[in-house]
Amino acid sequence: MTLPLLATPTSSSSSPFSSISNAFDSGYVTAAERLAVIFLIALDLALIFWTFKDARRRIEDPVIVAVCVATAALFPFVGVLIYLILRPPEYLADVRERELEIRAMERRLGADQACPYCRNPAEPSFLSCPYCGTKLKNACRRCKTPLDPAWRLCPHCETPVSTLSPPTTTSARDVVSEPTRTRG
Repeated sequence: MTLPLLATPTSSSSSPFSSISNAFDSGYVTAAERLAVIFLIALDLALIFWTFKDARRRIEDPVIVAVCVATAALFPFVGVLIYLILRPPEYLADVRERELEIRAMERRLGADQACPYCRNPAEPSFLSCPYCGTKLKNACRRCKTPLDPAWRLCPHCETPVSTLSPPTTTSARDVVSEPTRTRG
């Protein structure tokens, strides 16, 4: 009586990896491969579209935007990575907003002087507007430099600023409405 200790294979041409090879040849693996390829194509198209939208918001020149999109399309995944490294750090809207804020701060600080009457440019050293003749600042009594209305003394010669009250004007109506006194 002989006992078979090891089971012998039924076919002589089978290899030990034939079951694994048969698993990769199945319909499920083929379907998974096709789904993965479709997913990668969809991801690449989405990245190309994202590159286009992002480049349009960051770059003004349409030629450079087209180059960015072409790079993303010709070099899948790597082109988008190159764009991410080289793209401008700010959106165009943020750049414009920052420039407006800087311009507003300059106006508040007086760097962008203009005549309050005619809005033409006037340098800080002007005593009067050269366009309309409006008096912008008073001159120092001693050194004749322009003085800011809020200053109490001239910063150049330390002369105290005379605080002249504005001249009172009387109109003809005010004169007529005053009662006349008669002596009697």
